[in-house]
Order: sequence, then structure tokens, then C-alpha cells
Amino acid sequence: MNVLITGINGQDGSYLAELLLELGHNVHGIVRRNSQSENQTSRIEHIRHQLNLYYGDLTDFASIITALKKSEPQIVFNLAAQSHVKISFEQPVYTMQATGLGFLNLAEAVRIINPAIKIFQASSSEMFGNSSDGDGFQRELTPFAPVSPYGIAKLMAYQTAINYRDSYNMFVTNGIFFNHESPRRGTNFLTNKVCKTAVEISQGKTDALVLGNMHTRRDWGHSKDYVKAMWALMQLEKPTDAICATGITHSVGDVVDHVFGRLKLNRTQHLRTDRKFERPTEILSLCGESSKLRNLTGWKPEISFEQMLDEMVDYWIKELN
Repeated sequence: MNVLITGINGQDGSYLAELLLELGHNVHGIVRRNSQSENQTSRIEHIRHQLNLYYGDLTDFASIITALKKSEPQIVFNLAAQSHVKISFEQPVYTMQATGLGFLNLAEAVRIINPAIKIFQASSSEMFGNSSDGDGFQRELTPFAPVSPYGIAKLMAYQTAINYRDSYNMFVTNGIFFNHESPRRGTNFLTNKVCKTAVEISQGKTDALVLGNMHTRRDWGHSKDYVKAMWALMQLEKPTDAICATGITHSVGDVVDHVFGRLKLNRTQHLRTDRKFERPTEILSLCGESSKLRNLTGWKPEISFEQMLDEMVDYWIKELN
């Protein structure tokens, strides 16, 4: 079938494109143009000859219409967003436009072109904020209480997805995805910042890793596992809303300890903290309970927290050499 991915050149988009090609599908993707064209397809350059790419932007309704007409997809995966939480405080208006209104543009474009097209919306654990159930887990029915412009924008998209599903009988599924990482994660995100900087320290290229709050906890999985969950959800007969998570939480300090331990670095000697890296409002802990997804699809994560970090460290050892 024809599948269209917005944000195909991102971390999740690139792994999803690989998976779909392995399954024998025709993969189309929307790429937002930037001034460094040699970098914007770096994650998909190895499969670029197998892809059909179009320039577009979720804030540009016309470009979405054009991509839908050219690709004629049966499924659209919406993975495009301004996805950095801290940056969303610095660019709240753009975050709302790209992440919130952007999905509305996509849903409306699909409704106009062909409402039979199935849509996957990449929702986020950031929608929960500091809300959790009594046991510390977040579930599908846990109240949402976002504490960042990014979380608010994602919640807008989430509710829009449900509205289009209910109002127009469209197949729109929300995957509420908790943090997921890989070597393809941007280096301005915590896990890859830690891995890259630690390798630089081990190679004598820098002296210190500087972070913000060391005590926040997240449920970290691997992007390669999570795109399999995206595909599995879209194989169900009916659309739904489901959490994708490992159910295990780790602190920022745990990330540093594992990576520093792997590279035999002294935390006291090389770790610094600076409040400028803290967010104006912070989520203390996120830990997802994903039994609904697992029961519906049989999905389960295959790559552990430690294996994920080791893979990222190995990548930077090779890359920086």
C-alpha cells in the first residue's frame, strides 16, 4: 500500500520508513525544507532512493493537500512536530502552530481529499504533566495536565484526533508514546547529549557534561521498538487511543551513571549542573502502563534501557573517531 509519513527525516520517521520498506510498502514522506539541505535527509540518505519525498510543512495547508494528492496513501503517520520541550517555552507560538494546528491541517486535508485514509497521530506522555494514578503510572484514563507549550499543543492534536474520529467516522488513532531514543536522536535531547558528550570527554575533546535537573524520571524506550507499535496499532480493525511505554522509569542520574560507567568516567570530575538547562515547569516522573497496547497487538519492547544507551555510546565512539 501507499503510506505517507510526515516528519519522515526525523528519528521515528526514519525507522518507520525502514520498517515499511521491509514490509514491501510504497513509502512517501513530507520533508520540511531547511537551509542545510545536505543535513535534512541524513537519517534517511541510505534509503532515499526507495522513497518518494515532497517538500511540505504542517503549517502550510496547500503543501499537505499536494502531498496527499501525489502519494494517494491508505495510511498517514503524523510524526512531524516541534518536538523539543524546552524549546517550546522559547517558541510557544510556533510550537502551537506546528504541533497543534499542524495536525488539524492534516486531519482536515484528509477529510477533504479522502476521509477513508487512516491517520496515526503521534501523541506524547508530556500531555500528562505531573498527573499520575495512585501507583505512579500514567494510563489512558489518567487525567491530562500538561505543563509545557509542547504538552499543550500535543493535547490539542490528541483531542482533535478524537473529534475527527467521532464527528466524521474517520480512522484516527492516537499513540500516546513515552520517551524513546536512539543514535538518531537529536543531540539537543538529553540522552544523546549525555552519550555524545561523554564520548568526547573520554577522547579528551571536552572536559565536562553540563545538565539541569538530575532527579527527573522518565520511561525510556528505543525508537525502533516504538515504530513497530505504531504499525501494529494501524493494523487493528478499529481506531483507538493507546499508551506505548516500557513501564520502567529511570532518572537523569541513572542515564549519566550508566554512560559514565561504560566509559569509565568519574562523575564528580566531569559532571556539572546549571539551572539554565532546567525548564520553567518540570515533570517529575513519567511511567507508562501499556497493557492495552500489549493486549490488543501483542507488542512488547525488545531493547532494554541499557542496550539502548550502549548502542548510542557505540555510535558516537565510531562517529567521533
